[in-house]
Amino acid sequence: MRTRITLHRPGAARPSRTGALTGAALAGVLALVLALLASVSGLLPPAQSAHGAQRAEAALGAHYDDSGENITFRVRSSAATRMAVALYDKPAGADDRGTLPLAEEPDSGGTWAVKVSTAELREKYGIEGTVYYGYRAWGPNWPYDEDWTEGSEAGFVSDVDAEGNRFNPNKLLLDPYAREVSHDPLREGMTDKGVYGSGPKHRSEDSGPQAPKGIVLPAATGSGGTPPRSAGGTPTQAEGSGGGTGEKPRRALKDDIVYEVHLRGLTKNDPDVPADKRGTYAGAAAKAEELAELGVTAVEFLPMQESQNDANDADPDTSADDNYWGYVTDNFFAPDRRYAADDSPGGPTREFRAMVKAYHDAGIKVIADVVYNHTGEGGPWNEGDKDTYGIHSFRGLDNPSYYSLTDDRQKPMDNTGVGGNFNTRNPIAQNLIVDSLSYWKDVLGVDGFRHDLAPVLGNTCEHGCFEYSDTDPKTALHRITEEMPPRGPEGGEGTDWIAEPWALGDGTYQIGNFPKGWSEWNGKYRDTLRTDQNKLGVDEVTPKQLATRFAGSSDLYGDDGRKPFNSVNFMVAHDGFTLGDLYACNDKDNDQPWPYGPSDGGSDDNISWDQGGTQQAQRQAARNGFAFLMLSAGTPMMTGGDEALRGTRCNNNPYNLDNEANWLDHEPGADQRTFRTYAHRLLEFRKAHPALRPAEFGTGGDGDGDGMGGLDWFTPAGKAPDEAYWNGASNHALAWRLDGTESDDPADGLYIAYNGSADAVDFTLPSPGEGRKWHRVTDTGAGFEGADQVAEPGSEPEAGGEGAEYKLDGRSLAVMIAK
Repeated sequence: MRTRITLHRPGAARPSRTGALTGAALAGVLALVLALLASVSGLLPPAQSAHGAQRAEAALGAHYDDSGENITFRVRSSAATRMAVALYDKPAGADDRGTLPLAEEPDSGGTWAVKVSTAELREKYGIEGTVYYGYRAWGPNWPYDEDWTEGSEAGFVSDVDAEGNRFNPNKLLLDPYAREVSHDPLREGMTDKGVYGSGPKHRSEDSGPQAPKGIVLPAATGSGGTPPRSAGGTPTQAEGSGGGTGEKPRRALKDDIVYEVHLRGLTKNDPDVPADKRGTYAGAAAKAEELAELGVTAVEFLPMQESQNDANDADPDTSADDNYWGYVTDNFFAPDRRYAADDSPGGPTREFRAMVKAYHDAGIKVIADVVYNHTGEGGPWNEGDKDTYGIHSFRGLDNPSYYSLTDDRQKPMDNTGVGGNFNTRNPIAQNLIVDSLSYWKDVLGVDGFRHDLAPVLGNTCEHGCFEYSDTDPKTALHRITEEMPPRGPEGGEGTDWIAEPWALGDGTYQIGNFPKGWSEWNGKYRDTLRTDQNKLGVDEVTPKQLATRFAGSSDLYGDDGRKPFNSVNFMVAHDGFTLGDLYACNDKDNDQPWPYGPSDGGSDDNISWDQGGTQQAQRQAARNGFAFLMLSAGTPMMTGGDEALRGTRCNNNPYNLDNEANWLDHEPGADQRTFRTYAHRLLEFRKAHPALRPAEFGTGGDGDGDGMGGLDWFTPAGKAPDEAYWNGASNHALAWRLDGTESDDPADGLYIAYNGSADAVDFTLPSPGEGRKWHRVTDTGAGFEGADQVAEPGSEPEAGGEGAEYKLDGRSLAVMIAK
């Protein structure tokens, strides 16, 4: 998100059959019957959650029945006193064709519903074809007055009341459960956000003609309808995830190589993709085979849920307000329409599912970056003004249910830096999160989720405070884990859950503290290895610290039953320097002119260094950083363009640059092509050697369980490090041997030597096994740079046997295989 600081350390602020009926099958049949009853009556009885609590959200949204002749609108608002749905035949620029009042369902806790036939829509309202809709809501701070008309203040009491309600019937509200959205609040030709505002200046402005609207999708789009899930959140047969998204890979996360990339940026600048498909789901689908050839096994797309980006353009005067990354979600169900080549109603959903199928057919998982910690409605518009806020959706429906507020309920709690916390402790908000994730997993076909600022999911406090817990059964974090079980260490069914384990403010830095089954972005891995590379002689890093990170960070994940793969290792991510810039920039340069800026925010402490300004040294450092990822226990994550040393000219927070400076370059130069070959071969090497992907923590040479199975640590002299060596900050060289116990050939050993010092070091090689010699797979030193810097299997040159010495240049790493 735009204001986040890239790096975070403790204490530092930083601005996702046949045969007899079994119980499961019987439950599926029952769900189908309930869905059929719902199609007849237009109302669906509340479903039961895993905790037995009544849940009515399963059929929320707007859905055709099986006949296609009736639409039921259902929405939640616990404090509303009146609700109406406004019906449109156009997405924008026109008044509604009529409104229908909704009735509150008895004993529902605030579920409102109405059913209308397509015949009535056609004959009474003149609506044929696509139905666009939005809600208008009244409540305690603005009760219904029969004299009210769009743009009036009839009935107005206050913009906000003592309970935090912010109802305003002049603001058309987007359905939180809409499966597709017509457009964004701001877009080309309509950039006046005032129409969405409350407060004395804006409260009487009617947003209906301009506001984004939900689209009622027919079942043929494959969007489902999210019929009720069975107890525990398991999808019923009625959801029909179907074959439209292909067969999901069942691979264990430990065997994955994650490629984090912006969906639009992946192909927007790609001449090999047809012009009308560039930057779209269809364009991304065309890259599946290429990414598989590179060696990628999981693609992690930056947010793809509907967010404010229709106003993005190439105008340098307005670019600071653009939203490229997508961390300001307007709707948690709809695939972002801007990324669809076919943006007709139903097109984004069909195209997204087809993209997922393309990746699944290539054996690649699709991981969605999701933002359930805040929304695109933002926070207060003016400092100290409790009345003026944006009202698009959640805030106008049920502000205190959807947002965490201060004790006096007058403004939001903010642990996100972008306006306020989503109220993940509230059951209504939790249901939305769980239902949204279920929809993306079971209907749209996604395999896993990376959660932005994930500690907010573990908040145990609705209003007035932030308190994280990884064990409290009433948190959204617990609900997600229980209702959609994580994929196991050996792979198979399940969901890959990945947390960004920090947010903003006290109690939000929770690295190592997520529940079993969750993996985490390991910021300590990043910071330790960056410091060792780029702060030599300035900040201290001991061999023991290096070993702990190389071996899977058991200090973070070994004490609670988690495994090495729960450490998602990364050197760079989307927010921060690229891999190329990490070793080419001493400081951020975010104020440069378009197209590489200006961008505000970004960390002032990037642990970066330009390697003395020498491009050859910069490429060598990048080879080391990339090798760290591929040779460490854990799950490696690279970012889009790392394989070709993409740079953004030292802009470390380019959240707003929707242009060629941020899009991937598909015409690399000679040095970039050489680095791509290096990266590709390292990816393939990791995939070929299971010892690099351990399932369990072993007992390493440091005696603290920081090792992998069959792992031995060595000093350059070929000896086991003693306590003095482990903790000596002046020791900058370390080596380790993996004996191949997790491969088919226990003698298939690997030896890795790293020299972080500036001077060359002689490493005495350990035993490669009886009758074997060590053969060099790669040496990252400048003298070996070239297309064969990583040797092809079978062509590795001999490096010597036990006791032989291998000279490793300064700031270099070598990998050898026993043969």
